[in-house]
Amino acid sequence: MIDSSDSEQTTDFGYEQVPLAEKEQRVGQVFKSVAARYDIMNDVMSLGSHRLIKRFTIELSALRKGHKVLDLAGGTGDFSLRFSPIVGEQGQVVLADINQAMLQVGRDRIIDKGLSGNVNFAQVNAEHLPFADDTFDCVCIAYGLRNVTNKDAALASMQRVLKPGGRVLVLEFSKPTNDLLGKAYDAFSKLWPVAGKLITGDADSYRYLVESIRMHPDQDTLLQMMESAGLVNCKYHNVMSGICAIHIGFKAS
Repeated sequence: MIDSSDSEQTTDFGYEQVPLAEKEQRVGQVFKSVAARYDIMNDVMSLGSHRLIKRFTIELSALRKGHKVLDLAGGTGDFSLRFSPIVGEQGQVVLADINQAMLQVGRDRIIDKGLSGNVNFAQVNAEHLPFADDTFDCVCIAYGLRNVTNKDAALASMQRVLKPGGRVLVLEFSKPTNDLLGKAYDAFSKLWPVAGKLITGDADSYRYLVESIRMHPDQDTLLQMMESAGLVNCKYHNVMSGICAIHIGFKAS
């Protein structure tokens, strides 16, 4: 959380407090380091379960032919690859990420799959989205909100670019509801930096990712943040007993 009482405002970078202006740069270095093998590590860290979780998230998006969807913090393009055939030729997918290295991986994957016809690419800051009001039927941010410096500003920006009746989907690691499972998950996640060192040669970036999960708001706190950003009918679905949660909020019609 931002400490406005300090002469220099700070925010969390994992368990560390850093100057507010420094977090974006440091998060950028993390994802630049892991971009090339990010998807491999996702399989390792989730034991492959992230694929099923993403499938459920896509079902909740309620996308149809002709819709416009913003895949925010979309990185390597996993969601954009799935969104593209759903919205079809008359629709549009915008794969957006603040990190150029991650965005390049996603762009290359989509071009290699021949799906670039209805997919555009944009390097953006989630806190200040450069899109007109009422542009998208859906904004999806998966495993990205916890890395944003000002989450409240990002949620408000997402709400602004939604069409009336459109929905925001936030898929993120969250707080387990089962104590025993939570302890097992905590022990397992402590191995991620070791796996990161073996697979990507970078333990520190995965240590930060573990810490960023611990620092992320719990389910009910994030729900309140979405409501404060102007979204309505907000709710969430716990996945794997709260290890992950999918939050949904709508723009008033």
